[in-house]
Amino acid sequence: MGKAQRAQHLTMDYRRSTQPGGNFFFTLVTHQRQKILTEESNIARINEAVKREMAKRPFTIEAFVLLPDHLHTMWKLPAGDHNYSTRWSSIKRYFSTGCVGATHVIPESRRQKREKAVWQRRFWEHTIQDDEDWRRHMDYIHYNPVKHGYVASPKDWPYSSFHRCVQIGWYAAEWGTSEPASIAGANYE
Repeated sequence: MGKAQRAQHLTMDYRRSTQPGGNFFFTLVTHQRQKILTEESNIARINEAVKREMAKRPFTIEAFVLLPDHLHTMWKLPAGDHNYSTRWSSIKRYFSTGCVGATHVIPESRRQKREKAVWQRRFWEHTIQDDEDWRRHMDYIHYNPVKHGYVASPKDWPYSSFHRCVQIGWYAAEWGTSEPASIAGANYE
């Protein structure tokens, strides 16, 4: 099977998880990896988008990291609810209508669908399977700024839930100065 056939096959067979009340890990990436997310006004905009959506459709954010061109987060949905796709659609739409710095060149395929060129169309989602999987994804989220070379330690990255996790005792403040064994070689982007 050629590369194009594999891509089409994967696209046709892909199904989102529908585990009600589950824990989910997500990766969202900007269109063409534009480095716009950590602009001051865009940080406020993404925070507002998330707060607005949480008020409409509650969920708990267990971990979060915002990098210039992508974000990772882990959510816990309410019992009986598995609709994270609608939540992400609303968050992305609200952010896109007021973000600054995104490309103004909108590809024809997006123009036809009345989309802005802010986010990649899809996002990566993973259903957390157990405590070990939860810990591995927590570590991945918090180590990500170090992995990408933005800082030497997670404590030095301001756009992360790492600081809150240290306060509640889930991490030592000095954690993550080297790659944790739990995520060695992992890539969820």
